[in-house]
Amino acid sequence: MSKNEAAIEAEIKAKGLTAKRITPADLDAEIVAEDYHVFPGSCLTVCCLTLKNGFTVTGESACASPENFDAEIGQKIARGNAREKLWPLLGFRLRDQLAA
Repeated sequence: MSKNEAAIEAEIKAKGLTAKRITPADLDAEIVAEDYHVFPGSCLTVCCLTLKNGFTVTGESACASPENFDAEIGQKIARGNAREKLWPLLGFRLRDQLAA
């Protein structure tokens, strides 16, 4: 969970907003595997997150200057970008459940 997510979670709880919702922990609980690939001769890192149901989402990162490339930082950014894609997916699933 990022610092920003933690701050938002604290605000939601402080305001007593208790209706069914998606939390950062829900996102993390969906992820069962993560794989990374850096394309040869590039600074492009791709992260593929595999979810419990087998669905996959990807995130990317790239730096403009090859001198600044750092594999660990690239993985963190790519994973964060992939994880962000889970919000609308899980939100859609929750909305289906609420509408039933």
